[in-house]
Amino acid sequence: MNSRETILEIYKRLLERYSKQDWWPSESRFEVIIGAILTQNTNWRNVEKAIENLKKANILTAEKMYQCNSQTLAELIRPSGYYNIKTKRIKNFLEWLFENYDGQIETLEPIETSCLREELLSINGIGKETADSILLYGLEKPTFIVDSYTARVLGRHGLIDSYCGYDDIKELFESNLDKDAKLYNEYHALIVTLGKEHCKKRPICDGCPLESLPHEIEEYF
Repeated sequence: MNSRETILEIYKRLLERYSKQDWWPSESRFEVIIGAILTQNTNWRNVEKAIENLKKANILTAEKMYQCNSQTLAELIRPSGYYNIKTKRIKNFLEWLFENYDGQIETLEPIETSCLREELLSINGIGKETADSILLYGLEKPTFIVDSYTARVLGRHGLIDSYCGYDDIKELFESNLDKDAKLYNEYHALIVTLGKEHCKKRPICDGCPLESLPHEIEEYF
């Protein structure tokens, strides 16, 4: 199979095994965006605890969080780890949002994806994975997210070399799949599920939905 065929076959097998994942669990777009920042260097359970604190404090809106002092915000998001750093990143995002878009998430919707991505990447503390998470899950824009699970799965199945970076992997997906936010959403979520269940640093190939595809089993990422 060529790259396109393999990428499509992987998606087909993962969907058959795990069904639709329907990411991202949230009550608002703003919650998704904050979650994308909080999930840096931590697991989702810790993010959920931080989000719950924000909800209990009744400040999980752009305006209230923008007005909240940094010390209070840091204490609320403490469960997510690196809370002082993440407080600064959230504040940086909010300053950008209020200075350029009057604090309204809705005003971001008409902006062309690549242009908005560049704007997000200009915010101190917002990297490529976080920017793409905001775009895809928060704003439903067609941009593929690359994380360690994605690189690991593709590397083991011979679709990328060790020197391939974030943009190379992102381009591989986007050039071989229809430009569809829902498809990108499901595919990424399915890869994460696979990574947690089978394609770990030390792989568990027995029973993996991709087991019969050519692959390497050494430790990877």
